[in-house]
Amino acid sequence: MATTAVLWDIDGTLIRSNGVGAASFEQAIQTVTGSSITSRIPMAGKTDPQIAMEWLEALGVAQADELLPKVLAELQVALLQAEAELRRVGHVLPGILELLKRLDEHEKVLQSTCTGNIKPNAQTKLEAFGLSAFIDLEVGAFGSDHPDRNRLVPLSIERMRSLRDTEADTVWVIGDTPRDLECARAGGAKCLLVATGGYTLDQLLPLGADWVANDLSDAQSVAELLLS
Repeated sequence: MATTAVLWDIDGTLIRSNGVGAASFEQAIQTVTGSSITSRIPMAGKTDPQIAMEWLEALGVAQADELLPKVLAELQVALLQAEAELRRVGHVLPGILELLKRLDEHEKVLQSTCTGNIKPNAQTKLEAFGLSAFIDLEVGAFGSDHPDRNRLVPLSIERMRSLRDTEADTVWVIGDTPRDLECARAGGAKCLLVATGGYTLDQLLPLGADWVANDLSDAQSVAELLLS
């Protein structure tokens, strides 16, 4: 069945965790290495393995590759422990719930993820805010699949074929960073960038995305764009 596939980034696009995600990462690094965190690694648009490796290297940790699986396992534990705090201080971004619902009503729309989060943490974040009912996580692509974000769109497309017998004739990546655009183009997808993360509208506009918006509060217009 031909369809439109919408691949969502999570942090800065669907939700804001307001520091909970970064704090979970710090906790994981400290638990595995025993080192105190004195400064943060820029995280926007990166995959969790990429962030973890940059942190380990910044701390001068020997054999960082060997510690990476331990850091990612601890990251999953740390976010689960912080789920109540995530709900308390985080929030769903403007227009998201209505847009997810509008797209969910269309039989030939498949919504999933293209995110740097490891899969368990993507699920935790979506479930914390009641968004998981609209997202087919089985066909999504995650940082736990590959540290290079540019490899993720083809992985998701292949999962749609093999698991859902779905051939996406249009694929949209929706994100909030230049890296979302880069991974969309690497996978032959269209891209909608939204200025609800760490980049302003003026920073995103010159990049050449198919559409750029301040936010997704006009859910009807965004749905029409994605389905046109």
